[in-house]
Amino acid sequence: MAGYFSIFLVLLTLGSGLIWLIDHLVYAPKRQARIALAQGATGAELDEETIAQIAPQPAIAETAQSIFPMIAAITIFRSFLYEPFQIPSGSMMPTLLVGDFILVEKFAYGVKDPVWRSQLMDVAEPERGDSVVFKYPLDKKIDFIKRVIGLPGDTVVYRNKQLYIKPQCAEGQSTAQGLNCGEFNKIDMQLQNQDEFYADGIGQARLTENLGNVTHDILINPARPEQKMGYYQQPSTRIDEWIVPTDNYFVMGDNRDNSKDGRFWGFVDKKDLVGKAVFIWMSFEFEQDPDSILPSWVPTGVRFERLGSIQ
Repeated sequence: MAGYFSIFLVLLTLGSGLIWLIDHLVYAPKRQARIALAQGATGAELDEETIAQIAPQPAIAETAQSIFPMIAAITIFRSFLYEPFQIPSGSMMPTLLVGDFILVEKFAYGVKDPVWRSQLMDVAEPERGDSVVFKYPLDKKIDFIKRVIGLPGDTVVYRNKQLYIKPQCAEGQSTAQGLNCGEFNKIDMQLQNQDEFYADGIGQARLTENLGNVTHDILINPARPEQKMGYYQQPSTRIDEWIVPTDNYFVMGDNRDNSKDGRFWGFVDKKDLVGKAVFIWMSFEFEQDPDSILPSWVPTGVRFERLGSIQ
């Protein structure tokens, strides 16, 4: 849907701009000539009502002239700067909750055209720990948000709910973004609590995870076994091990036992990156009573304390 809306905005911008330009260059001078002729005949300045009767501007041209600057500004902002997204699921809990509205920095990793999404200019590479929005590899019409765990060349292991990363390093390099080169780094986790979030009546463990230079919180359901039979099996690796290809990234949700991420379908190609999630600008609660007459999509409250930068 986001892709179709982008195309719609571009077409609306081009259409309104073209109508306004043709009217400005072709028809507006003719209207001015009629007005000048009428003024010469009367020998006095004409009021706006009379001018509108003598040389009326077509409604379509007037509408295009009115909306073009606004639509053009929205198109530029949304296509190249920031795009709003709504979090539809709990796969990034506790970092992002259902009902969070976020801003995605579109130019964080490169500038792309809004229609064909071809890369126009490189800006930067994703870093380990970034929360990124990307085109879902199994259905490019859908946008997903997950956290970057593995960079190109990294080896990632997720075993017994513990993450290990062997970073890709240049020759002679000893560390990479806070991780030791040439070895598997066991990613540190520290328990915060077990009574804030529940799944199937069981309290989920909230832990702080240290991805080298980035610290963030994750959720783990101690009672839920790992779904290894559904993992993406990369050739020549173990079932819970992945080697990230060139120009690809390995991503996972922060809600580790409730996230269909790279463990299940592989890697995110660089060309499918949409941008970096940077800010929560609104957050709604949806906690209707089962007997409520209100539909489930109607907010029941605003979580103002969640507004701010995304870790």
